[in-house]
Amino acid sequence: MKKGDLIWGGIFIAFIAFVLYPATHDIFVDATTAHPYIGGFVKFALLATMGELLVVRLKSGTWQKSAGFIWRVIIWGVLGMAITLVFQIYGGGVAKALENGYLIGHKNVFLTAFWTSALMNLFFAPTFMAFHRFTDTYLDLKYGDAIKAPTINQVVKRIDWSGFIGFVVVKTIPLFWIPAHTVTFLLPPEYRILVAALLSMVLGILLTIAKKK
Repeated sequence: MKKGDLIWGGIFIAFIAFVLYPATHDIFVDATTAHPYIGGFVKFALLATMGELLVVRLKSGTWQKSAGFIWRVIIWGVLGMAITLVFQIYGGGVAKALENGYLIGHKNVFLTAFWTSALMNLFFAPTFMAFHRFTDTYLDLKYGDAIKAPTINQVVKRIDWSGFIGFVVVKTIPLFWIPAHTVTFLLPPEYRILVAALLSMVLGILLTIAKKK
C-alpha cells in the first residue's frame, strides 16, 4: 500500500465520518439545506474528483493528476450544482405528473422514485454526459496535447461518439444509472446529491476493474 492510498482513504473516511457522526451530522444537514448549490459544488468537486484520481490509480498503479486538474475539479463542482437543480426539477415535475394522472403510481413511494430516476436519466443524462465528455476532451487537448486553444471541431472529432452512445448512453443508463438513482430518490433529500456524487465514483471504479479483468 502506498502513501497516496492512505491519504485518499483517510480523506474519504473523514468525509463520511463527518456526514454520519451525530455531532456533525446536523451541521451537514443544516448546511446542505441552507446552501444547496454550495453543497452540491463541494460534494461533487470532492467526491467525483477523488473518484477520478482512484480510477487513474487503478489503471496506472500510481497516483497522478489528470491534465488540467484544477479545471476538472471546478467543472465537477459546477456539474454538482446543475444536478442539485435538476433533482428538484424532476422530483417536483414527476410528483405533479403523478398527481395529475400522467403517470401511474400516485402516492407509491417506489414508483415515484423510479419515474423520477428514469425520466431524469433518459431526458437529461445524455446531454449532461455529452457536455462532460466535451469538457474532458477539451482539457485533454489543451493540457495533454498542448493545443493552446482547441476548436469545437477538434474536440468533437476527438470524442469517440460511437463508444459514447453505444456504451455510456445505451448501457450505463438503463443498467446502472436508472436503478441506482431509483434508490437515491428513496433517500431523504439531504442525502441525494451526496449519494449521486458517490455513484459517479462507484461506476468509474467498477468499469475500471471490469476493463482490467
